[in-house]
Amino acid sequence: MDELVDILDSKGNSTGKVMLKSEAHKKGLFHPTIHAWLYTKKGEVLIQQRVASKKTYPNKWDVSVAGHIGAGEAPAKSAIREIEEEIGLKVTANDLEKIGVYRSAVVHNKDIIDCEFHHIYLIELTVPESKLKIQESEVADIKLINIDVYLGALKEPTLLKDYVPHLPDYLDLVFSSVRKKLI
Repeated sequence: MDELVDILDSKGNSTGKVMLKSEAHKKGLFHPTIHAWLYTKKGEVLIQQRVASKKTYPNKWDVSVAGHIGAGEAPAKSAIREIEEEIGLKVTANDLEKIGVYRSAVVHNKDIIDCEFHHIYLIELTVPESKLKIQESEVADIKLINIDVYLGALKEPTLLKDYVPHLPDYLDLVFSSVRKKLI
């Protein structure tokens, strides 16, 4: 779905411009997104399998919930909206723990140059996975996976083909923060 997003400079500051997400991707302009990682006290994270129709990383396993922040929308409000839309879980701002903002630039092809600032949140998953309801137009499947198994798969070339790749410093930010919640 195409939507209006705020355009940012290379340091993540607002430029005051608003543009369709598809145009921002085509021009390689920075814009804000959310990444929400749901974890359990058993040392698992929820990951989602992207639908086959996605233009980037179809059928691959990725972050629990991710999405673009609408123009003028606060990151936390966007995270709450995206979590409910994609996995049917109602959360409040008090459930979100923001752990940082991560700058990412990935060239997929000539029409999709993803230049994004990910606002990253942790949320403890306190309901059974079976209570979640996926948005079938965005998410093919969800599953809980042990953190060590997930991180191991991302380092194994034969398994990596099933997952969206993330840079080591991004993974360190996310999973060092999750591990602190487990102590």
